[in-house]
Amino acid sequence: MTFSTSSLLAPVERDLQILTDNLKQLIGARHPILGAAAEHLFSAGGKRIRPAIVFLVSRSTMSNGGLTHRHRRLAEITEMIHTASLVHDDVVDEADLRRNVATVHSLFNNRIAVLAGDFLFAQSSWYLANLDNLQVVKLLSEVIKDFAEGEILQDLNRFDVNLSIDRYLEKSYYKAASLIANSAKAAAILSEVEPEICDRLYDYGRYLGLAFQIVDDILDFTTATEVLGKPATSDLASGILTVPVLYALEQNPQLKILVEREFSEVNDLERALEIIEASDGIKKSRELAAHYAHLAADNLSCLSPSESTQALKELTDYVLSRLY
Repeated sequence: MTFSTSSLLAPVERDLQILTDNLKQLIGARHPILGAAAEHLFSAGGKRIRPAIVFLVSRSTMSNGGLTHRHRRLAEITEMIHTASLVHDDVVDEADLRRNVATVHSLFNNRIAVLAGDFLFAQSSWYLANLDNLQVVKLLSEVIKDFAEGEILQDLNRFDVNLSIDRYLEKSYYKAASLIANSAKAAAILSEVEPEICDRLYDYGRYLGLAFQIVDDILDFTTATEVLGKPATSDLASGILTVPVLYALEQNPQLKILVEREFSEVNDLERALEIIEASDGIKKSRELAAHYAHLAADNLSCLSPSESTQALKELTDYVLSRLY
């Protein structure tokens, strides 16, 4: 089955447009340079999956299917945190492209990019505090901490051929799944539903986020640069060992030698790619992504049938459809 995000997110399409307009106003009102950066960031063609999940969870857990002002603000906070993390990621990774659009630091400079990311984190924290819900504050504050911890783990694990799948998944949770999991739970908390439903929606977000990350890691080896919107295989070249690489390392000792010497000899990287493609690494990674996508879908059984609930379910299929 083929999915497009525009049709998939149709139940909250208007909500997402309001969100984008609000974000540009919130960020750019008093800071011209940050406003220019924000205009670029929030017009860069992102799918807005994370705030969409907040809206869909909110509508599927509210008895009238509506949204409160606090739900809308939570979605804005979620997108601010996500965007801030991307800005900082691009500086750390020295990336010039994201989604085929120039990154903030390549348009302005590293100083502006770091300050823009810091400002977005600070602004999101301010709006978070003003939600006046301690549970939600704790959840989203955890996310900001997780981003930093994920970046540190990733840097410490570069070129580490002894990295386990479990440690990879831990890092992936911090960098990719924590925001989806905790913001989904926060949306349910603001809807004042039972704690068990809140926990199930946390698990939905956690497993969906892991599936998203694993699929992204597969696409890094199977998709052209112009489709990815960033240089293909850039993670491997910089020593970030993702799950297809870790599976391939289990099968071919020659790959371990190439990674340990950090691809320092001529054609090392090309040879590594050949080994990975010839292994079962991508196949096993697809199976792992499917496992987590199915776990995510299973956790939606706590919700009543609705257009928004169906969209949440279809998101788990959409994640896997990106591979085909």
